[in-house]
Amino acid sequence: MLRPQTVLGDHQVTTAEIADDIRNHHPDHPRLGAFLRVIGNCGVRTRYFTRPLGSPTVAGSAGIEERTTTAFEDALAMAEKAAKAALDEAGLTARDIDAIVTTHTTSWAIPNLDINLIDRLSLRPTVRRVALTTVACPGGAQALIRAADLVAARPGSKVLVVAGEVLSGIYHNADDTIESMIYKALFGDAAAATIVTDEPLGPGLVIEDSFEYILPHSVDRQAGRIDHAGIHFVSTKKALSAADDVLPQLKDWVGTDRPGFAVIHPGSPRIIADTGAALGLDEHGTRHSTDTLAHEGNIGGVSVLRVLERTHADPPADGERGYTIAFGPGFATAALRCRWQS
Repeated sequence: MLRPQTVLGDHQVTTAEIADDIRNHHPDHPRLGAFLRVIGNCGVRTRYFTRPLGSPTVAGSAGIEERTTTAFEDALAMAEKAAKAALDEAGLTARDIDAIVTTHTTSWAIPNLDINLIDRLSLRPTVRRVALTTVACPGGAQALIRAADLVAARPGSKVLVVAGEVLSGIYHNADDTIESMIYKALFGDAAAATIVTDEPLGPGLVIEDSFEYILPHSVDRQAGRIDHAGIHFVSTKKALSAADDVLPQLKDWVGTDRPGFAVIHPGSPRIIADTGAALGLDEHGTRHSTDTLAHEGNIGGVSVLRVLERTHADPPADGERGYTIAFGPGFATAALRCRWQS
């Protein structure tokens, strides 16, 4: 798997600006102080939106049609740029691609990201495709698993993996729970793409195995909700411990393996720290996830691809073993056992 290529939203938004927006819209809220404290501790300093914070489809009052249309248009534009960059990185043309796996959750569209990209990139019309449309945060890891499955089924295949998310589209000032305030501070917009093959095209991860797990009776912990204003992301207090609740199963799969690195979905400082500790890693071993959270926030299904891009810039030693792990609505876990190849 080659170095992913990430495209961020055009507008950098600081956590201080998010805090100011919350103050302006909720000046008399009895929990305003708690809101500001929790977003100050979310681990994010900056994130990138495709539209300015004050836009109708972010902190404004646009409805579901404008929000979902804008989100898909912006996600598709970023995804196209990321996919072209990934092809260039691999030294491939669009006609070389045998399959495409896409992940995109933050709007509704028919046809979806996969078919639109086949058209825009001029991929072969016979290309195989897998479109993941409601996976959310585990989307990047899940897409890599499906890409590895496609390569295993047809050796020699070259699979294009593309993730695109416009999470600013679910920023609603009418949502005033503590959980919604956390998500306003956590989420950002981005797209990323990479190529998965069974023959190395350059330095990167060698995928050796995968793990998928759904925590029983957990569908209410995180979910999407739709109303006239658009898509909302909601969760319960149990969501805070959901990642910890699946770590015993993850550790059973890992067994006695002691990895040298991990690509952990930057869902929160707690998720990064607890997952790293479960793998026996310190802060240095999870630094690329922490840096992604700080500078780009939680970018949904794009996140692990961005962490992987950072890993390429400061890579493990040749042959070192590691894991790619993401958690999200379901409550779902997607993970890969990997080896670094220089």
